Amino acid sequence: MTADTRRILVIGIGAGDPDHLTLAAVKAMRRADVFFVIGKGEEKSGLTDLRRDMLDEHVPGPYRVVEAEDPWRDRTPQDRSRYASAVDDWRRRRADVYERLIREELAPGEHGAFLVWGDPALYDSTLAILDDIRGRGTVAFEHEVIPGVSSVSALAARHRIPLNQVGRPVHITPARHLADRVGEGPAETLPDDGDVVVMLDAHQTFTRFTGGDLWIYWGAYLGTPDELLVCGPVSEVADRILEVRAEARARHGWIMDTYLLRHHG
Repeated sequence: MTADTRRILVIGIGAGDPDHLTLAAVKAMRRADVFFVIGKGEEKSGLTDLRRDMLDEHVPGPYRVVEAEDPWRDRTPQDRSRYASAVDDWRRRRADVYERLIREELAPGEHGAFLVWGDPALYDSTLAILDDIRGRGTVAFEHEVIPGVSSVSALAARHRIPLNQVGRPVHITPARHLADRVGEGPAETLPDDGDVVVMLDAHQTFTRFTGGDLWIYWGAYLGTPDELLVCGPVSEVADRILEVRAEARARHGWIMDTYLLRHHG
């Protein structure tokens, strides 16, 4: 690495609570010359505002913020092959945006930063997109990753439970794969081979698991003033979660939630 190398900092900023920022994250933010903020539309403008609040509190300046709009992504229900194709297309167009920002807004020798929700290594596309850009060979840079408090960690902490049970595995999966795992029709209960953390569940897959001793620990807007928490046997609280989730989505225009499914034998 030379003095004129562009450097990218991928900084995990936690699940939503400004106090989730680690000392390592604050130190990295203070090294940055420019912050790249990818907007997600007017509905989620509060997420951009929270990033700016963090910068105002922790970065003495001077620094620049360069915003760009996130490319549109097809989120209609699709089969697995069409879904993978839609994600690949979205990532390619997002990589085009990132590449332009790095090439045009970051001078050789400067540090540019992406402030990533949660932890950059868990269900976030930033690292994969940077690898794609490096593979193109159109702009040279080095990058560093600063871990953050993930929504999974925040969920367990807010429910005051350990993420794992003694001697048992924990599976982390998107809801789409969970639905594929049990096939068509009502599943009643999960196979008893460990607890399951479910991410990205736009279709309330948990409602299929109402049998047996299965509990759900659900959370939305974790770490924010709008945080919502529900826990209990799936058979007893599923309808409540559906109601709370629908009301929150209608009020905010969007929702970020996750949950843990656990056997209580």
